Amino acid sequence: MNKFIPIAVPLLNGNEKQYVNECLDSTWISSKGKFIDLFENEFASFCDTKYGLSCSNGTVALHLPLIAYNLQAEDEVIVPTLTYIATANAVKYCGATPVFVDCEEDTWNMDPLKIEEKITEKTKGIIVVHLYGNPVDMDPIMEIAKKYNLFVIEDAAEAHGAIYKGRKVGSIGHVGVFSLFGNKIITTGEGGMVVTNDKQLADKMRLLKGQGMDPERRYWFSVIGYNYRMTNIQAAIGLAQIENIDNHIQNRKRVSEWYKKFIKEMDLNINIQTDCKDSTNVFWMFSVLLKENSRVTRDELMGKLLEDGIETRPVFYPLHQMPPYFEDTMAYKNSDKIAQSGLNLPSHGLLTEEDVEYICSCIKKYI
Repeated sequence: MNKFIPIAVPLLNGNEKQYVNECLDSTWISSKGKFIDLFENEFASFCDTKYGLSCSNGTVALHLPLIAYNLQAEDEVIVPTLTYIATANAVKYCGATPVFVDCEEDTWNMDPLKIEEKITEKTKGIIVVHLYGNPVDMDPIMEIAKKYNLFVIEDAAEAHGAIYKGRKVGSIGHVGVFSLFGNKIITTGEGGMVVTNDKQLADKMRLLKGQGMDPERRYWFSVIGYNYRMTNIQAAIGLAQIENIDNHIQNRKRVSEWYKKFIKEMDLNINIQTDCKDSTNVFWMFSVLLKENSRVTRDELMGKLLEDGIETRPVFYPLHQMPPYFEDTMAYKNSDKIAQSGLNLPSHGLLTEEDVEYICSCIKKYI
């Protein structure tokens, strides 16, 4: 077998060890310590928002604003069907119902033109997903939300630093949420972050994520809360990561340009996920779609590439295909097509141009 090229590798080339060792030396290793505030402040500043709240993972980051918005069992929230399952699960944690919308054929993001038909008197909000680092077309969605008085949560789990019409994702809706899992653009190992410009909402989420303990009266719990806190060690890693985030993003963009170059030069029989107009994609994953006349299926290609030492992964299965959310329908044709033939290629910052050329040459060999 050739050398193994993983789909994702965390890049830990800054002050991570120094900051973690400082936590160990000081013994502040749990959910208190100086790195919590430092990381939250730096992350919020990076997103051009006023408030940042660290938490234990990206799914928790989705759940917190939904709790804060007092989502109830009879409520509905509109979500894309082509996304990771956490987007819908967080809605279900509140007892509410996720209502699915198909994606655009080219960007793979939620289609704004298909949202309004799904709104009912039970609809409370919209969760958009900047899929694989590609910003959603936010302007028409924010107009719809304003028209119907709905909250908008940006699931930017995969899109740290992506820009839509000059604005950072996460700062456009009412709340932005991010994952900091080990394969993301920046990481804390496990972890999440919520950003917002709404002080009242930020205060409520901060109360909820800390077991509901009154900030002015220690061990007095005024509400039922959750233990959704991040540790000081995680925040130390996160601070070091966000100090280098521009470099992490540039690495992803450089890799994407190599892919585009070799796909064109080799005339590969694949389509690339299209960038949203007037936006900057950060390419958490470089994602492609096999054309209908491909000699192999997506799954066959993934198996062949693995034999060549190249790890890939399928595009997310649409939520309406999943047993907990199954809908026997043909209403989500774009999502079904992309899920059947789409795959994510290695996209991390340690890839070389030679690696990308090798990956593309292997694809050409099979399709």
